[in-house]
Amino acid sequence: MNALTKTLSGLDLRTEIDRLRKERNAVILAHYYQRPELQDLADFVGDSLELSRKAAAADAEVIAFCGVKFMADTAKILSPEKIVVLPDMNAGCSLEDSCPPEKFKAFREAHPDHIALTYINCSTEVKALSDVIVTSSSAETILAQIPPEQKIIFGPDRHLGGYLNRKFGREMLLWPGVCIVHEAFSETELLKLMAQNPGAPVAAHPECPPHIIDHANYVGSTSGILSYAKNFQGQTMIVATEPHIIHQMSLAIPDKTFIGAPGADGNCNCNICPYMALNTMEKLYVSLRDLEPRIEIAEPLRLAAKKSLDAMLAMASGTVGLGDLGARPFKAMI
Repeated sequence: MNALTKTLSGLDLRTEIDRLRKERNAVILAHYYQRPELQDLADFVGDSLELSRKAAAADAEVIAFCGVKFMADTAKILSPEKIVVLPDMNAGCSLEDSCPPEKFKAFREAHPDHIALTYINCSTEVKALSDVIVTSSSAETILAQIPPEQKIIFGPDRHLGGYLNRKFGREMLLWPGVCIVHEAFSETELLKLMAQNPGAPVAAHPECPPHIIDHANYVGSTSGILSYAKNFQGQTMIVATEPHIIHQMSLAIPDKTFIGAPGADGNCNCNICPYMALNTMEKLYVSLRDLEPRIEIAEPLRLAAKKSLDAMLAMASGTVGLGDLGARPFKAMI
């Protein structure tokens, strides 16, 4: 028992969290990769951008984001008037860590004729240095609108960028970051699992490396994989993404079987995101009680980052093209 758990022993955490939710006029968000108990008490469960948009629309004064820091940052960018708390401020992201703002800025300056199409799994500072943010669910829609002759930097996930390059015949310049969770899947162990479950489709997140993607029947975002799970024909499905999404699948389709794709030894927990796992019921309770740790973003930086998010939202709707957004050669915004 850790110190925090010992301190809070005897409390009915679910009851206390519900009490604080009402007292604080708070909305609780949980990403699909969070522990089941956090998903079960959240007001909304979803992917990162979907959650931030729901929070922005909610009549709430406080957003408690059970996810990782870049997700809570995005919620603050879109809802600056609201208090945003993250249960554990150490809940980071290997993709964000792989792309320090100063190095990304230098990379952009070295390629001034490229626009930066940047995955949402990045820091606020990198968003401010980007032209258009994309999510795994909006990337294809947005890339399809960019003329083939336009040179593009894509970061920080080289696997997602490589998947898009192959699918669209593009030659985007890729930042070399990877997600440690999706990088951990083993092709050898996946093939064994497929042999043990003949006919079972494989659904994979595009953050997976090519040797996993190549075996997938469906490739898509977390919300896309969940939708695929609700409609596939058969009894068993193999899921190549962080396995906590299986909780939502089992709730929605309890009569079907979902198996997480294995890591190198076939049994390891290496496909569980260690950053997402930092958030707990105890930490959520404390964050609502103390309204800490709190996300704070300087207004000039927030506005600069919001431009690339607004560009994504406009282009994802299909009503505004890149030219309408006034894209121009790179000029540092921070």
